[in-house]
Amino acid sequence: MFDVVIRNGQVIDGSGKDRFSADVAIQGDRIVKIGKVSATEANRIIEADGMIVAPGFIDIHAHEYSEYLEARLDSRLRQGVTTEVIGNCGESLAPVIGEGIEVVKNMLKTFGQEAANVDVPWSSMTEHLDYMDKRGVITNYAMLVGNGTIRAAVIGLDDRKATSDELEEMKKLLAQAMEEGAWGLSSGLIYLPSMFADTAELIELAKVSKQYGGIYASHIRGEHDPLLYSAIAEAIEIGRKAGISVEIAHLKLYGKQLWGKAEEILKMLDDARSEGIDVEADTYPYTASHTTLSAILPDWMQGGGTEKMVERLNQPELRKKAREEITAGKVIFFKGIGWEDVKITHSDLDETLDGKSIAQIAQLRQKDPCETAFDLLADDPTLRAIYFAMNEDDVRTILKHPHVKIGSDSYALSSQSRLAKGKPHPRCYGTFPRVLGKYAREEKLFTLEQAIQKMTSLSAQKIGIPDRGVLKENAYADIVVFDPETVRDKATFENPHQYPAGIEFVILNGQVVVENGQYNGKLAGKTLRRGKQ
Repeated sequence: MFDVVIRNGQVIDGSGKDRFSADVAIQGDRIVKIGKVSATEANRIIEADGMIVAPGFIDIHAHEYSEYLEARLDSRLRQGVTTEVIGNCGESLAPVIGEGIEVVKNMLKTFGQEAANVDVPWSSMTEHLDYMDKRGVITNYAMLVGNGTIRAAVIGLDDRKATSDELEEMKKLLAQAMEEGAWGLSSGLIYLPSMFADTAELIELAKVSKQYGGIYASHIRGEHDPLLYSAIAEAIEIGRKAGISVEIAHLKLYGKQLWGKAEEILKMLDDARSEGIDVEADTYPYTASHTTLSAILPDWMQGGGTEKMVERLNQPELRKKAREEITAGKVIFFKGIGWEDVKITHSDLDETLDGKSIAQIAQLRQKDPCETAFDLLADDPTLRAIYFAMNEDDVRTILKHPHVKIGSDSYALSSQSRLAKGKPHPRCYGTFPRVLGKYAREEKLFTLEQAIQKMTSLSAQKIGIPDRGVLKENAYADIVVFDPETVRDKATFENPHQYPAGIEFVILNGQVVVENGQYNGKLAGKTLRRGKQ
């Protein structure tokens, strides 16, 4: 007897090939048969008539800090995501040594000061992964090592070049984490302290990741005019010099000066690939990004951490200097947008600010918008914001490219969780169904088979995760069953805490975890460790 049989569905196996009619039989945590299976051979039958049966989706660019605070945050699982690639943007929850704890605390501060003060009872990658397995994880959990985390452990948060001894120490920390199951190196080159790493440092670290079969995933040094071109060139150069597979995170054209240039940017990747450099990208299907409000500040204001940033914000002469740089367009993150395009997601100090733009808040306070932003950061340096800075045509062009995968760039939530505050980016709840419903079914930007390939096998192949991202016999039974006619995202910027429609069943490591669209509370995920599955 099989444990579960999914009957009468249309199988899209993740390879990009056309769908076909078949039953899928599961025994334990594996798919054991794809073909015709009798109903009498199963302990449980899932009728999938009219449904698509696909591999569980792989979120190649996710952030995990909420999942340490709460185990049963189901916003990604209910999109069909069964595996998350985490530790992105130079920030990982391990290894935690020395001032590396400050990077972790800054991540947790997304959910308030109380969250930032929780205990972190591990140091090494193994200790962290063991802790999460023991507690239970809601999806599979594949971890990258953040260069910012290991830089903080060795150098701290200072704006300076690493000494040769410090670089060797960082390489040792990375090597240890890779030996303990990490899947590669990430960087977040607009974030503290990742931003202080120069290209030479990143190349040396990438060589270590390459030695262990890992990748280099980068939030590049600039997604804005004029830095985008040089930032992509830097990522390509790291790939060339280290001989490593490169993933450019959440590829976008940020700011009006770049709108319409998506083809130029994608050609840079294509040209590099023609040279033999394995460089690809991922993206999310929205025209707004989501990050810290402090991103609007010059880099020099952020050096040394949030306490020093607040000290500088409280010095009138430094405020004046920062304002002059922002006004002159020298702060790249604010170039090509206006204060009306920057909206606060949540403020613990004043919830009336949630969802309001800096322009609106300034008008209410009868104050200059730039000074208003400084005031907000001085009061709460952990504030986050949504930046409406991209063009829909560019989003479509990037989404359609054959070497671009889907990543949410989000953290997991639950509409019932204490963490579900304010108005976070709707990508937390809607990324993958949005691609299936809006871009595949409605706009026919690509076929459903191509959309699913972007969410499954392409990501598994890039990271090097075996036997996931595909439906085949003896692969792990990570499966999503959805209605191709009704699947869609429901989360909006105004009302983001809404689950999608059409995702009917999710099976994770052979266990049914979403039934008739509802999460059943099981923690069936596990930490995936490179070379140790």
